[in-house]
Amino acid sequence: MIVSDALTNRLREFALALLDPERPVPVGLVGPDGLPSQRRFNVYRNNVVAGLTSTLRDAYPAVARIVGDEFFAAMARIYVAVRPPRSPIMLDYGATFPEFIGTFEPAGSVPYLADVARIERAWVEAYHSPDVEPLDPEVFTHIAAEDLPNVRVILHPSCRLVRSTFPAVSIWQMNVSEGPVGEISLRQGGENAFIIRSGADVEVRPLRSSAVRFVESIATGETIIEAMKDAMSEDTAFDLSSCLSALMTTRAFITYGLSPGGRPLFEDV
Repeated sequence: MIVSDALTNRLREFALALLDPERPVPVGLVGPDGLPSQRRFNVYRNNVVAGLTSTLRDAYPAVARIVGDEFFAAMARIYVAVRPPRSPIMLDYGATFPEFIGTFEPAGSVPYLADVARIERAWVEAYHSPDVEPLDPEVFTHIAAEDLPNVRVILHPSCRLVRSTFPAVSIWQMNVSEGPVGEISLRQGGENAFIIRSGADVEVRPLRSSAVRFVESIATGETIIEAMKDAMSEDTAFDLSSCLSALMTTRAFITYGLSPGGRPLFEDV
C-alpha cells in the first residue's frame, strides 16, 4: 500500500493536534454537520490523553501515590505530549517515564521518585518476560570443586537491577499497596533493587552494591570467579557463598556451563 505525502502530512498533523491543546482542529476534519468542531475534537483529545495517563498510572502506582493524583496527572500530561506512543502495544508505553521524571523540575523536591519509577518499570518488564524454567539449585551440588571457578551461569530473563542512593525499595514497598504509609529516613542510605519473577509472582529484594556488581558481571558472561573479583572491587567483604545461595533461592539461574577451555557442561556456552 502506497501512502501519499499529503495523507502522511495530514496524519502527522492529526497526531500532533491530539496531544497539543494549543493546536486548532486539523484541516479537513469535520463533524456530522460538515463543519469543524473544536468542542468535539477537544472531547476526543481529552479521552486520548486520559487513556494514556491511565496507562501510566496503572504502570506506576507507587509513583502516583507518592505525588498524589493531581500532580501525577499534570506530570503525565506533559510526558504524553513530549513522548507520545510509538507502538499500538500499550505494554511498551511509559518505558522512558522514569528518565522523564528525573528531568522533570517540579519533581525535584522528591529526589527518589525516579528510582521508585525505575523499580516499577523493572517490575512490569519482569512480569511480562518470557516463561523459562529456572534451574534447580540442586544441580550445583554436582559441580566438582575444581570446576566451580570456571562456571558461567545464565540469568533468568526476568532478572532486573536498579541501583539507588535512596531507600527506594522500602519507599516502593510502602507505596505500592493501599496500606498505611510510615516514615522512612533518607539518611538510612541507598537500597539497590533485585527484581525477578518466580512463577506468576514478581519479587523485589534489596541487594548490596557488591552483589549488584556480581549479578551485572554474570549478566555480561563473566565466570563466577571473575564476577566475584568484580564484586570484591566494590566490597572486599563480599561473601560469594551467601550471594549465590540468595540467588539460587530466588531461582535466578536457568542454565550453567564451563567457560571455554574447560570440560563442557552444556553445549550452548
